[in-house]
Amino acid sequence: MQEKIDVLIIGAGASGLTAALAAHEEGASVMVLEKGAQLGGSAAISGGIVWMPNNHLMEKNGLQDSPEEGMAYFKSLNHGDIREEMLKALVNEGPAALAKLVQLDALSLSLLEGYPDYYLDRPGAKPEGGRAMDHELFAFGELGAWAEKIYSAPDIPRLMLRETPLGGASGYIEPEELERRVDADERGWGQAMVARLLKACLDRKIVPNLSSPVESISPSGDEWLVTVKNADGQKSSSQITVSRGVIIATGGFEWNEQLRQTFLKGPLDAPASPPMNQGDGLKLAMSVGAGLGNMTSAWWVPTVSIPGNNWPDGSQRSMPVLIERTLPHTILVNAQGKRFCNEANNYSALAGAFHAFNPETYDYANLPAYLIFDHQYKMKYPLAYAMPGEETPEWIVKSDTLLGLAENLGIDPEQLNETVMTFNQSVADGIDREFNRGASDYDRFYGDRSREGVSATLGSISNGPFYACEIKFGALGTNGGALTDAMSRVVDVNGEIIPGLFAAGNVMAAATGGVYAGAGGTLGPALTFGFIAGREAAQRNK
Repeated sequence: MQEKIDVLIIGAGASGLTAALAAHEEGASVMVLEKGAQLGGSAAISGGIVWMPNNHLMEKNGLQDSPEEGMAYFKSLNHGDIREEMLKALVNEGPAALAKLVQLDALSLSLLEGYPDYYLDRPGAKPEGGRAMDHELFAFGELGAWAEKIYSAPDIPRLMLRETPLGGASGYIEPEELERRVDADERGWGQAMVARLLKACLDRKIVPNLSSPVESISPSGDEWLVTVKNADGQKSSSQITVSRGVIIATGGFEWNEQLRQTFLKGPLDAPASPPMNQGDGLKLAMSVGAGLGNMTSAWWVPTVSIPGNNWPDGSQRSMPVLIERTLPHTILVNAQGKRFCNEANNYSALAGAFHAFNPETYDYANLPAYLIFDHQYKMKYPLAYAMPGEETPEWIVKSDTLLGLAENLGIDPEQLNETVMTFNQSVADGIDREFNRGASDYDRFYGDRSREGVSATLGSISNGPFYACEIKFGALGTNGGALTDAMSRVVDVNGEIIPGLFAAGNVMAAATGGVYAGAGGTLGPALTFGFIAGREAAQRNK
């Protein structure tokens, strides 16, 4: 391992690999350290969508946008957790950063047609879409032995996102084309994104050092000393001198129970991210006096935890519930058997409903929660791994009657029956008077678009047997961390720049605060500030 380097990146996810490329383009010598035996982290197992206002593909496709509209959209959603300088950096520099990554053959993007922003009633929102971008397929054979070094799970889908319901399509692919892709090991989603970023790094002789956890970082004059553990886990085996900048890009802390308990404002017991997100980078930043921002929030998402469905290290895996709660013939209820939200609302915003606190009972009013559905749903739509028409798995509760289902769940049978009757009347009337489900284009986008209007998401719960599964509340990652300025430079607890220390991705205090603006709302900023961090670190002391 080299003993002296210009720029050192800790973490080999999307933001870390992007930082490496940006620093290399500025002429710096670059080293990437990754604690795991595989790289890619949360980005590698994600849908991979990248969200960016005024991106380079919009004008090419005849769609209008501007930095001013992007700023207006975010400002309308701000509740005091967005710093304007960070927002300006994202909106003004993000499009150019993505275009540069495409030029470097580190990304290959296409628009997800018609994918609307999440808050369509706000100024600057784009109901016609254009800000969400997908990745072209990538043939993993191009990576040689490195193909096995990208983090995955056995069931991570390898098809292009636009061809799934998540991207708004039918999911159907001609069998011959599907066979060709499988034979060529062509993958989409976050797998394609990380693979292209990695290939671009390898082409430039930037070879990530895997199984290289960082023990400590410390300033030494105008340089930094970084201590790395031996491969066998022994402490302080190698010390690297970094002359220009250290970039922390290690992801969030959602799997660290102590950090969750210390900082988060609501329950998070079922993360949807990989279990390596333990807050390592956050602790490194804190060890040198970094200020913190946005620590109480996360990129929230409802999840389902299926017994026996584990990550490679044996940790319980939880899957995001994105589409199931939006399709017809479903509702979400709490332990009292009452609906408590518009089920089709965007996943991150649902935190407000799931985290509602009841002072009388001194407990969270809507946890636990249950997805209730009927046989119409069961025969037509999937729920996680449970495919339509297949035998009901043990983790789904089943009963011939609603009353029996309520008793099996331990909730009030009469209340559940009343809730379902009220919902069914709303379905018949074509309007959800309780929560307005189906009124927005976003609600219907994730629904069954073979059905007209609100019926894309509204459907009666009337045909037995009836079913339920527990819905937990998790996160795609945390979004609080080291406080930075618009140049990704970490600042200390007094707001002063820590010279030579940078952060990007979920380890930094999110540029958008707690706002998840649209599909890909984490990856757009991660790539942008990874690029800014790499560029600025390479230029320091140059």
